[in-house]
Amino acid sequence: MRLIARFAQELADAFEVITVYESEIQREKISKEKPIIQTLAKKHPSAIWFERKMQDDFGIVIEDAFDTRPLVHQERFPQNLYPLRKDFQEKVVQEAPYRPYKYEEISGESVFQVAVGPIHAGIIEPGHFQFSQAGEEMLHLEVRHFYKHRGIEKMLEGKTLMDAKPIIERISGNESVAYQICYRDILLQATSTELAMPVKKYHALLLELERTIHHLTDIGFIPNDAGFGAALSFASELAEDAREKMKELTGHRFGFGTVDLETHFVDTVAFRAWLNSLKEQVQYFQDWITDIPSLWDRFDTTGHLPLQKAMKYDSVGVVARASGLSIDRRIEAFYLEHGFEMASEISGDVGARFKLRLQELHNSIYMMHQFLSDEQETLTLSEDVQDGEYMSFCESSLGELFMFIKLKEGVIERFFVRDPSFVNWQVLHLMMTKDIIADFPLINKSCDLSYAGNDL
Repeated sequence: MRLIARFAQELADAFEVITVYESEIQREKISKEKPIIQTLAKKHPSAIWFERKMQDDFGIVIEDAFDTRPLVHQERFPQNLYPLRKDFQEKVVQEAPYRPYKYEEISGESVFQVAVGPIHAGIIEPGHFQFSQAGEEMLHLEVRHFYKHRGIEKMLEGKTLMDAKPIIERISGNESVAYQICYRDILLQATSTELAMPVKKYHALLLELERTIHHLTDIGFIPNDAGFGAALSFASELAEDAREKMKELTGHRFGFGTVDLETHFVDTVAFRAWLNSLKEQVQYFQDWITDIPSLWDRFDTTGHLPLQKAMKYDSVGVVARASGLSIDRRIEAFYLEHGFEMASEISGDVGARFKLRLQELHNSIYMMHQFLSDEQETLTLSEDVQDGEYMSFCESSLGELFMFIKLKEGVIERFFVRDPSFVNWQVLHLMMTKDIIADFPLINKSCDLSYAGNDL
């Protein structure tokens, strides 16, 4: 049974831990005086980040956990201060004395440590990678992020759904449309509103355009990290054209503020012409790249993630599908009726993740043709927003996105989101062993994980 998320919320007389599996939801109330809960990490290793986060946010003790180090609290964060408790109202937190963070390390003769980050070259979010090395060979990697903890969960408390939208859609810029669709579905549930088909098709068009933008970006950067810069030049031009299409449709290159309850004008003739041209260029790119043996020497067998490990760590998105794990939230009637086909590979290496993106590009282009429509529709929301707990899912360009919102007296009582990268970052270290450190950027880019969506 796949673990999707584990998080806590504060009730009047207790803490409640909610564990979301693929087929069921479990709830457990624990005492505020002695908040202790049993770890799930022995069965689901990906639970350890969820549990360390609960420890930092609420002070919940995770019993029998193999890792109790802070996750989102950095070295100077005060002890015994839990930001997601209701009595936490500080605007400024005073730095505490420095407490060293003990990294996981392999020791031994001729073994040394390599630190990468938390400040990186280029335009990248802060994150840290700690390697144990024997010469060039990577023995172990620890991923440590959360350097830009923005306090989004606390920030959204007390806000209406309408006031929350501009914040939610900016959590992760490369998944803005997906975050908006998750938010949309919760808004529809809370107001008992049914989404009209023309609006649903318009939103699906935007989501596949967002996916197209990021797959185009990735199919350029992955060969670039193997020393083939010509691919980056070619694919970047296609990605920029797609980004301009997003701006043309929505008024913003990242599609901020675009998922509402009405359709917007699309020049279907011009858009179809662009899709046909893009299809030809992607096919040209694929034929070109496929015929470069030296590139595939770098791709094939590098960054291998076997199916058993992908399942054990509850992986999602391209990372899971490239290892033979068929997980995609688009496996449902609406998408299947509009041409969705599950893309999959089985080798679980850089080559598989690269080929999978090409498959999904072709399918997204086809589906966008199906979603194009001249129908116009505008919905009116009920002003009666019902209190309650709501959950939603969306298949973002990075994988399955999960969102939870609890409304009380018309405002947000608890907000939680699990970006696909929150689980996929935890499996990255398994891809590194047997490869050399020069392959790290290539492996990392082949997964295309979000730093921002991971770090609330």
